Amino acid sequence: MSRSNKKSPIIGITTASSEKEDKRIATRSERRINNALLVKANDETALKSKREISNVYGFGKDGKQRIDPDKYPKKMRK
Repeated sequence: MSRSNKKSPIIGITTASSEKEDKRIATRSERRINNALLVKANDETALKSKREISNVYGFGKDGKQRIDPDKYPKKMRK
């Protein structure tokens, strides 16, 4: 896979390499809140989604953008 290329010319907007830690924190807080709601209310309809709990726009990468693959061939490498 040393010479594999991306199929779609889409990259993240900022220079952050990953959102892994942001996703871990968001998932951890989602689980804590939902577990507390289950114990307190004992009702599964009151569960909250990840988007209701955390702000996904505050993550490291703020969206994606299209690039020209001919102009930026290095960005098309995996």
